[in-house]
Formats: sequence, C-alpha cells, structure tokens
Amino acid sequence: MNSKPIIVALDKPDFDSALALAKQLEPSLCRVKVGKELFTSAGPGVVTALHDIGFEVFLDLKFHDIPNTVAGACRAAARLGVWMVNVHASGGPTMMRAAREALGETAPKVPLLIAVTVLTSMDEAELAAVGVSKRIDQQVNHLTGIVNECGLDGVVCSAHEASAVKTYFSRLATVTPGIRLSEDSGDDQRRVMTPERAVQSGSDYLVIGRSVTGANDPVQQLKTIQQSISAVS
Repeated sequence: MNSKPIIVALDKPDFDSALALAKQLEPSLCRVKVGKELFTSAGPGVVTALHDIGFEVFLDLKFHDIPNTVAGACRAAARLGVWMVNVHASGGPTMMRAAREALGETAPKVPLLIAVTVLTSMDEAELAAVGVSKRIDQQVNHLTGIVNECGLDGVVCSAHEASAVKTYFSRLATVTPGIRLSEDSGDDQRRVMTPERAVQSGSDYLVIGRSVTGANDPVQQLKTIQQSISAVS
C-alpha cells in the first residue's frame, strides 16, 4: 500500500466552504478531490488555493468528449499542476490515447491519468438501461483492458472490482469511491465497502467523503482510518 492512500472528497458547493473544510484536514495524511460542482462554482482558483496550503489535488471532472476536446482539457489540467486527472473509459480508445499523448507533452509535470469504468452509483439494471448487457464485473474488466492498452495509469472502479483489476492488470492503480465506515449509510452509492476490506480487495487509493468530512474531528478520523488500513495492508 502506498504511504498516502486516502483521497478526501471536497464535495462542497463553493470556494469558501471547500477551503474551510480543507483547512480542517492535514496534507500529510491525505490528498483531496475536486469534483464537478466545486470546480464549476469556484473555478481553477480553488485548485491553486489547495496547492498553496499543501494539498495534492485529484481533479475529478471525468472528461468524456471528442478526442481533441479531451486532449485540450487534460493539458489545461496539467497546467494547473494537479496530481491526478480522469476521463471516462467509455469515451473509447481514440479519446484515451489522445489524452495520454496530450499529457505526455506536459513534462516534467505529468499528472496521473486514470479512467472511470462503471460508476459506483450504478447497478446492473442501470447498465442494462443504457444498453450494456454485460454484468458489472465484465464491463469493468472489458473497459480496464482498453485502458491498459491505451497506456493510462489506472482506473476508477468500486472496491468490489478492484481484486479482478489487480489480478489481470497489476500495473494499473485502482482508485475506489464508495468507501464507507461500517457505521455509515451508503447514501447514493450502491457498491460500497469499508476501508479495510477495500485495501484487502486491491484498492490503492480510497476516495472518502462524508465519513471524514462529517466527523467531529476530521484529522483524528483520518488517523484512525490510516491505522486501520495499515493493519491489514
């Protein structure tokens, strides 16, 4: 397990609330994720502000568009200095290769490039509704194979699929949302898992939101989670 596996989701609606939350955390214990709502509201300045207080940033915008547009977006993310950026694997191999090539042009600062396989909010009925007849695990493995061929650094999948990803594509990093403590509710996530079980299942990076951000003492919660996953890794 890497030394800093926790990514805290700053799922806040604006700049001020996101920075206030980040200042309750500790950069030595976690990285942070900036998603669509926060980035749309606060813009690139929120990434700069998080860098200024010492955080590495996962820019979670899930780019999915024509190859040229995605390539340009990835270059822009690299100019922001983010640690990780993602695309949707369902955008296809041409799009993913364009993203990979675009980031290769941004050396020496090249963010990790990962691809979303199947959203953790989806179940097989949801997949079928959009025309995918495969089981979730089959679809994740299928898309992961394409991600691997395109030279990306990892995938976003649920912890339930991480073990298979590691079995067949060991070089790829696994980034797993849907992480909940045993006492937490699943909320809008359907394929959830505790931090300890996720690590045992092959997760490299755990995206954790309300279990940390809703705690009375977020730093102590981070330390507790870190200790628990260190014990099983």
